Amino acid sequence: MSAYDPAPAQHRSSSPRSLSHVLVAHDVGLLVMRLGVGLTVAARGSQHLLGWWGGLGIENTSRLFEKFGYPAPKFMAVVAGITETFGGLALAVGLLTPLAGAAVAGTMANAVNVVWPLGFFGGFEFPLLIGVGAAGLALSGPGRIAVDAVIPGVRSHHVIYGVVTLLIAAVLAAITIGIRD
Repeated sequence: MSAYDPAPAQHRSSSPRSLSHVLVAHDVGLLVMRLGVGLTVAARGSQHLLGWWGGLGIENTSRLFEKFGYPAPKFMAVVAGITETFGGLALAVGLLTPLAGAAVAGTMANAVNVVWPLGFFGGFEFPLLIGVGAAGLALSGPGRIAVDAVIPGVRSHHVIYGVVTLLIAAVLAAITIGIRD
């Protein structure tokens, strides 16, 4: 039995419903989710921070944050951009997944709050989808095709890691939303 295939020998089978096939499918599905959510939000963060791919860059993002009513708009824009960029990259590779997922989910909670007046189809569906996907990854863990899978201490995921990090992210998001004008 390899580290990648925890199914005992008596349960291995060539059946597509065998435990080993289901686990591989689960891990590949989590990898696809991590890559989709993580790289999307990392690219968005790079737009905010660096102006890449037609983004605003930090100065214009700061002005936007000021318009949205955030105190210390440049600081908040930098924090949001760093969280999106590095939280997204960490999600994509499966590094400290519960923390990365919670950080992205908290940032997206703020984004949803900002665009809430536009309505579901007016703009808040995108950050909502990214935030829910990130929260799901924080709870599920990264799967076995991830950097976390080879780091002692985080190798085995427990749902409580995701619950705790999401609770912390929810509190921080609520505080950040509460201090907006």
